[in-house]
Amino acid sequence: MHAYLLVGQEGVNLEESISGLAKKLHAKTMEFPLSKIDDTRSLNNLIRLSFSEPTLIVCSGIHEAGDAALNAFLKNLEEPQENIYFVLTAPSVRKVLPTIVSRCEVIRVPGIKRQAVNLGAEEFIKMTTGEKLAYVDKIKDREKAIELAENLINLLHGVLHSQKNGLPETAKNLEVMGKTLRRLKANGNVSLDLTSMVVSLV
Repeated sequence: MHAYLLVGQEGVNLEESISGLAKKLHAKTMEFPLSKIDDTRSLNNLIRLSFSEPTLIVCSGIHEAGDAALNAFLKNLEEPQENIYFVLTAPSVRKVLPTIVSRCEVIRVPGIKRQAVNLGAEEFIKMTTGEKLAYVDKIKDREKAIELAENLINLLHGVLHSQKNGLPETAKNLEVMGKTLRRLKANGNVSLDLTSMVVSLV
């Protein structure tokens, strides 16, 4: 993969994730703003040059770029070049053009506050019903609710394929979570949908 979309709020965690990615790729980083078509043209001229060492080009706030700039930028994602990697940042996947998202590896970067709230899908599953209700009561943001539902679905899909017993219960819970996710994406009430999900789990 040569293109990454880091999803999270601007701050220390996002910067650390970029640094960690650069270290993993053994690449130097280069900040390059991308908002107008002229920015994309300048970037295209730059990457026509040969890069002798791995370089991670950071385009922050990609959701704020104009459609013309993004459409011109797409070719760079479709045609990887040697030693060039891209990392794009945005606060939400839904704010980025689907054509951009589909060509990137999406990495969610939890903020400091979210880390305190989001204990993870595995921990959530182990909670009692009362603990689950108390946990979801703290979630007011739709993005966080959708992320929880998606993480739970991914976790249970793995469980479903690996376990020998309890298949009906897991399948039932997957159905419940799938319905919850669809309702949340259809702008359903966050608190009601999450509460309904918890009380419907078996």
